[in-house]
Amino acid sequence: MALPLLLASSGELLSERAGVLNLSVEGMMLTGAFAGAVGADASGSAAVGVLTAVVAGLLFAALQALLSITLRADQIVTGITANALALGATTYGARLVFGDGAGAKTLPGLDPLAVPLLHEIPVLGPALFEQTLLGYLAFALALALALAFSRRRTAGLAVDAVGEDALSADRSGLPVTAIRYGTVLLTGVTSALAGAHLALSEVHAFSDNITGGIGYLAVVAVIAGRWRAWPTLLACLVFGLAQSLQFAAPALGLHLSAPLLVALPYVFALLAVSGLVGRSRAPSGLTVPFVRAS
Repeated sequence: MALPLLLASSGELLSERAGVLNLSVEGMMLTGAFAGAVGADASGSAAVGVLTAVVAGLLFAALQALLSITLRADQIVTGITANALALGATTYGARLVFGDGAGAKTLPGLDPLAVPLLHEIPVLGPALFEQTLLGYLAFALALALALAFSRRRTAGLAVDAVGEDALSADRSGLPVTAIRYGTVLLTGVTSALAGAHLALSEVHAFSDNITGGIGYLAVVAVIAGRWRAWPTLLACLVFGLAQSLQFAAPALGLHLSAPLLVALPYVFALLAVSGLVGRSRAPSGLTVPFVRAS
């Protein structure tokens, strides 16, 4: 349950550290899930579906970057509007492509691949080493981004400089606009892969609003993680655990209210951003448009 969060938050972490808030992660995920489902259904190949999802995520992110960075539109308003547009467009598109029984149609999907010996480790083995290719990609991508963009490396320092003070970064020769565009496009790719994971790895189907607010949780995970890679990973695991309880609790003999279990991840999210888990400081230039000094 944490894997889609981990994928989406990996790109969003860098984007926010560069000064761009993508509340449209939910819409990117939803678009990626729909595009992946259409691609897989039309071609009969889950791999083609994943590639289709990536292309759709890039196009969505390019539009978001154009509005937020070039046109300097309000990042919060554009993000919420983009999510609403994605929900309406994918719901309508599913009716056109799959008919009224969109959620009932089984799509070509990705099957779990067990790592020999490692998947036999008690508890952790099945959780970590019986994933689909997208699942393993989520782990690898999160690790690669954490290492490549750590604050001790040049790439991480450049991203942080743009997010803290874009004007000073521009005067020092950093391509502020290019860095911000790059991080938003990366968010589009990771979010689309997260959506494709939901549709092609978990359920092998597409249904209306299949993301169900997971994109917002990915944004909150970045905030709860204080804009750092490893704490963000931990936040994704906590939110994933909270989500899984609605399915695991009955099997464990825990008779808890179903609506409470559904709401539990968002309760954790509220606690995370309220400051009860520790204060954090957002990048100074987050949501601040970059205007080059004359």
